Amino acid sequence: MTLDYRWLHDTVRQRFDSDAAMEAFLPRALTPDELKQLGDDRYLSAMSRRVFRAGMNHAVVDARWPAFEAAFWGFAPETLVLLTPEQLEGFMQDARLIRHRIKLQTIPRNAQFILDIRQEQGGSFGEFIADWPSSDIVGLWRLLARRGERLGGRSAAGFLRLVGKDTFLLTSDVVARLVAAGIVDQAPTSQRDKQQVQNAFNALQQASGRPLCQLSAMLSLSINPRF
Repeated sequence: MTLDYRWLHDTVRQRFDSDAAMEAFLPRALTPDELKQLGDDRYLSAMSRRVFRAGMNHAVVDARWPAFEAAFWGFAPETLVLLTPEQLEGFMQDARLIRHRIKLQTIPRNAQFILDIRQEQGGSFGEFIADWPSSDIVGLWRLLARRGERLGGRSAAGFLRLVGKDTFLLTSDVVARLVAAGIVDQAPTSQRDKQQVQNAFNALQQASGRPLCQLSAMLSLSINPRF
């Protein structure tokens, strides 16, 4: 089964008063050059914020994030990779922060992950993210889940969306449309099913020229007009 882009466009367009209103609503991804210009501290900050958002109200985490930025010295990976257990325990006493020991422990581990990628690739982590092809975004999810700390499930895509890398999201509405179209039978968890989803998005992208983030939003809107 396939998804027809013309049907998707026309269905979503009906939700808006004009073409301009629809285009203004749809999300934008950063360009590869913009992603490369982001410092690796911004990637570690976003990675950590996504870890803390998991299972929590996002607005609560976001409201506390300026305190995290101050407490963790701007999230420079070279600094945070050196955090000691005693320092991490000290953060557990800081009332400004969300004091979740397991999630706090991911910060130096993900700092090491970023530094490892930099050493392996010979460039910044931002260059690594920017150069990864959108046609295999599930492959990047897989790498983040395997080598990052607590970046499995929806967290990999959530992190990428936070930094502006083009990705689709497997929200309940997106999954509902994929199931209705016969792409998958249920929320994709296996690599095979995720590849089927990737293939469907690749076909939509080829037909439309739109980024994955916009196609993802359109699939959601085709199910839920209040997206």
